[in-house]
Amino acid sequence: MMNHNESIPRQQFVTTVTQRGQVTIPAKVRRRLGLGPRDKVAFEIEGDQVRLVPAIFTLEAAYGSVQPRSQPEDFKAISRAAKEARAARVLEKLQQAFG
Repeated sequence: MMNHNESIPRQQFVTTVTQRGQVTIPAKVRRRLGLGPRDKVAFEIEGDQVRLVPAIFTLEAAYGSVQPRSQPEDFKAISRAAKEARAARVLEKLQQAFG
């Protein structure tokens, strides 16, 4: 059985690390990952390999990072609003990609 990664030809993109430790993600990589301005990325380290992947935002990961506006918190409304906002961002990216 063919590994999923084997079906995609391996490509390498070289970029320079700045004095502040920053790098520019090449445009072809950003398009492949569906990244846009202000999107978050994650570095996954496995052994001596590092992968750059879109960061996955979940309510669980963000829990406690912001003080609630009111008490008690309406978690169903918060979850619905977060899902709607995420859906709108995904739709916008798809519309940009497929015009």
